[in-house]
Amino acid sequence: MKTGSFFLCLIMALAFQSCFKKEKMLPANPRGDTIPMTENYLYQLYFNLDSGKVIKSNVKTLSDLGFECSGKGWHVLLNTSDFMKAADLGEVAFGQVHDTLGVTWTFDKSDGNPDSTGIGRWFTISGSDTISNNHVYIINRGMDELGNDLGLYQVIFDSLKNNTFYFRHAPLKGGTIVSGAVHKQPSVNFVWYSIKSGVTWNLEPPKATYHLLFTQYTTLLYDGTIPYPYLVTGVLTNRMGLEVAMDTLHAFSSITRDIASGFTYSTNLDAIGYNWKYYSFKTGGYTLSLKNCYVIRNNAGLLYKLHFIGFYNLKGQKGYPVIEYEHL
Repeated sequence: MKTGSFFLCLIMALAFQSCFKKEKMLPANPRGDTIPMTENYLYQLYFNLDSGKVIKSNVKTLSDLGFECSGKGWHVLLNTSDFMKAADLGEVAFGQVHDTLGVTWTFDKSDGNPDSTGIGRWFTISGSDTISNNHVYIINRGMDELGNDLGLYQVIFDSLKNNTFYFRHAPLKGGTIVSGAVHKQPSVNFVWYSIKSGVTWNLEPPKATYHLLFTQYTTLLYDGTIPYPYLVTGVLTNRMGLEVAMDTLHAFSSITRDIASGFTYSTNLDAIGYNWKYYSFKTGGYTLSLKNCYVIRNNAGLLYKLHFIGFYNLKGQKGYPVIEYEHL
């Protein structure tokens, strides 16, 4: 292994472990709106910038697969907040014993590109129906907020007919086969399903009602061209037409609408992401990147400026981002 690759892997491993160890308690900033993800990042929270409220929250381990609800949508997402991954076994016997030896693991990209998902295109088109390619996928459900493994399953996606996804799943080592069906709900981006419980969850609020999702998620870091999956804690934007620009040149108070009009905006879901903070091995805690300011533009042209002014609550517990923002 190259020296650079070795040290990158070492740094990432140490940082990943820091997600679960007790950190040095740092003082909280009392100003702004606090988003209570909690110390182990258990909660996903949907935030509306107009009302200044968290309009919905859920435990991040409730679901595994997200099914796209747009009219022609067919994508299936992994719950990347649990560090989930998938592997395509091809056309093998479903429900029989399989293992992970030699498989290639894939992840959903955190930028939200629908063509860069771990499961990918699972079908062929037959008339007006979407029919399975008959591939069996290994689904690694990742880990919970304490780092415990959530288990391995096999899934086959059978079809998408009349706005309903049909699929089956079973333990990877063989066992009871469960049939699932998820109906599209046009008011939301995705409907979520739990492989473990067989329950469909309406986790997302209506897509027109929120701007930001505070959550853990999986992203890919690169050493040259080699991708390394990595679990981070940050902010993703709503898929419904939001754009984000990051500014490190102007103080938050000095950013005006005229200044913001000259920024370059991105539609990537992780344009805010996680880099507004960094982990310090010296202090044993997180420090804010205070120069990072963000301007969010919705599809109606409304602008909001935002920055982070805290990450700890009054007890010194991490996982409580504090944001300050305003309309431009």
